[in-house]
Amino acid sequence: MRGYQDVLVEQRLGELAGRLRGPARLKADLLTEARHALQDAVEAYREGGLPPAEAERRAVAEFGSPAQLVPGYQAELAAGALRGLALRALVVAVALMAGGDLTWRGSSWSDGPRPPAGYLVLSASLHGIWALVAGLALAGLLLGFLSARYASPRLDRWARAVGYGLTGGLAGGALGGAALFGWSVGLWEAALTWPPMIIGAVLIGAGWFALARATRYWLVSAG
Repeated sequence: MRGYQDVLVEQRLGELAGRLRGPARLKADLLTEARHALQDAVEAYREGGLPPAEAERRAVAEFGSPAQLVPGYQAELAAGALRGLALRALVVAVALMAGGDLTWRGSSWSDGPRPPAGYLVLSASLHGIWALVAGLALAGLLLGFLSARYASPRLDRWARAVGYGLTGGLAGGALGGAALFGWSVGLWEAALTWPPMIIGAVLIGAGWFALARATRYWLVSAG
């Protein structure tokens, strides 16, 4: 049983915590793994006959300085943040591509005048944007897992490129979706009282909240 006070261990972990940026849960998991590794090293030195203070000093020194440790841990955080963003983006993109048109079926205005050409172009463009987002999300998931498993500057560069592309695609989808919704309401006032539209708006709002949070985590981790 560990009966000593891990003063140096906690000090080193505090230094790491202050310099790492990314999802709170993943950061906490990494710091917990680091704590266990350090405590195991201290215990091994103590069992080898060193006094507690010297055992802790050696374990912390061998573990590495913050300057040595932060790049690796930060890369893990960025990879995890990219996986989280990509997974959420994929779910939202697939849901919007599959269910976007369902909100209109059976509506009182579905058999009304044909929408303007610009409206149809914007609607078709949004389908293309979400297809692109889905593709980038799949690439982000793959690169996120590979980056976490293999330390490679090339993988990190590709992951950052995909992450920024995914962020841009999401921004374009958000702007285009808001424009299409506003245009729809302008063309058919009944859209605001159509239940599928209301349910869709609530679900999309929740999805965008999750996406905005995940995007923030990734930008902080990658920056």
